[in-house]
Amino acid sequence: MTLSAEEKTRKNLPTVWLVGAGPGDPGLLTRMGAARIEEAEVLVYDKLVHPGILSLAPPGCERIFVGKEAGRHSLPQEEICQLLVQKAREGKRTVRLKGGDPLVYGRGAEEAKLLAGEGIPFGIVPGVTAAVAAAAYSGVPLTERNTSSSVVFLTGHEDPLKAEMVIDWEYWGGSTATLCIYMGMGNLPEITRRLIDGGRSPTTPATVIQSATWPQQRSVRGELQHLPDLVSAENIGPPAMILIGETVRWAEEIDWHSHRPLSGARVAITRNREGQGRLKPLLEEQGAEVLELPLIKISPLPNTKVWPEVMETFGTYDWLVFSSRIGAEIFFRRFLEHFSDLRALGAVRIAAVGEGTAEVVRGYHLAVDVIPPVATGDSLVEAMMAENDLDSYGILVVTGNLGGKVLEERLREEGRAIVDRLELYETSPTDLSEIPALEDFRQGGADYMVFTSSSAVESFTERVGDFLPREGARTPQPVSFGPRTSETLKGKGLTAGISLENPSIEALVEALVSHSRRRG
Repeated sequence: MTLSAEEKTRKNLPTVWLVGAGPGDPGLLTRMGAARIEEAEVLVYDKLVHPGILSLAPPGCERIFVGKEAGRHSLPQEEICQLLVQKAREGKRTVRLKGGDPLVYGRGAEEAKLLAGEGIPFGIVPGVTAAVAAAAYSGVPLTERNTSSSVVFLTGHEDPLKAEMVIDWEYWGGSTATLCIYMGMGNLPEITRRLIDGGRSPTTPATVIQSATWPQQRSVRGELQHLPDLVSAENIGPPAMILIGETVRWAEEIDWHSHRPLSGARVAITRNREGQGRLKPLLEEQGAEVLELPLIKISPLPNTKVWPEVMETFGTYDWLVFSSRIGAEIFFRRFLEHFSDLRALGAVRIAAVGEGTAEVVRGYHLAVDVIPPVATGDSLVEAMMAENDLDSYGILVVTGNLGGKVLEERLREEGRAIVDRLELYETSPTDLSEIPALEDFRQGGADYMVFTSSSAVESFTERVGDFLPREGARTPQPVSFGPRTSETLKGKGLTAGISLENPSIEALVEALVSHSRRRG
């Protein structure tokens, strides 16, 4: 049988990729690693891989979890290797996704050796290893010309079949190198004792960084002799990296990660993921741990007969009014499917309830003529009427199934305008089984809970018993993304600790940072 050029090329390409996911922060994933995941038909992954990285896999990708998890046995390494061989022989593009780097305490060498022995083409994509990342995210230079010119990677958890640790800790105790110890928490007292016995000064600076690069990163620093007690007192546990050496002193001056404004704060977002925009990444840049609790789901409505009718008469409208960000996004997407040129909008004037909604419009290089000083329908009507008399003006209000009604009524009654309503999406409560972060919220609570709409407040209060944090967990402060949401919270017996008059994502982040600083 003669193979085509394409088949020959495909035959020579790696069938299995061993990809390093890095230590946690999705931003540290390499571009090559991301490309391999986006092409994967099978994704075999460990526990310490950020969900944001897993989400890069295409919708039809088969995902197979093989990591260790409480209450579940991990798949033995031999079975993982055979799984990779099996999927490769099925002709599936397979990615073996590992935390950190595949070849640094990742057992990637064993998998690569087996694949090579079976004649299966494979490739390896390096990742940022935990020692390098933990050091950078805690302000510890692994080398420094006046203090340490060498760095050593060691493991504190060797093959469990070994009777005892065979690493010569006393030898490394006599070294001046910066020591980076992986998986050493279970043997930390013995490791520190043997290093000191080998000659390391008991006062050598040392640190333990838990969950490095994740929003919940925590650390302790102190003298080597006191490190086990410090870890116990602060309840620091795995996954954690141990760094020992004189360069640890630098963290006192250059630890940037823990000094971010929202470092240590937990923020629950009730908005659906599609509607978050830049909110989650901006909060994480400020140091917050973000819990996604989408209390409502927004589904685009099909193009009913109203849409073509509106499009056919579009040139008759004087005003185009957007009551929400999501409505604006869906409108322009569908508008450009119907018309190939934005100039088909004509000379219509544009109004938007809130800066966030206006931002979507500006993204299409269109000016927004009216943005009310307060993000409510009432305020928008007053601002539009201040611009000009609306009597007999044709106005199209783009909204969802629950929004824009007060706005329409006032435009008709006080503005004496001719108003058409264009519903482009519907809002409904989210099934609690579809909220992965719910159990995390129940266990640990949050410092802030951001409500971005009245419908999110309604969904929460109707099922408040399902969201109650456990005893001892943090009790969240309600945060309102606008005056109407604040009114709804108040009507449900809740008081917003933070309420935005004219909401935008940037204003929300700024308000949280300011409030957090006042709380100390």
